[in-house]
Amino acid sequence: MYQSEFTRFINGFLQQHPEVDTERRELRLTWWDRQVDLDALARYRDSKVPQKPYVYQPE
Repeated sequence: MYQSEFTRFINGFLQQHPEVDTERRELRLTWWDRQVDLDALARYRDSKVPQKPYVYQPE
């Protein structure tokens, strides 16, 4: 089966440095694998105030 040079490099690197894969999995849990609070998200979107076309112009 064909593997590109980059794929072979990454596989070899991960075999030599298993802590990188462990850290990657932990960081993924931090940012991606979370439950979304839909009520909080809806409140956040509803509470946004529309920005004026020119923010530096006094009212």
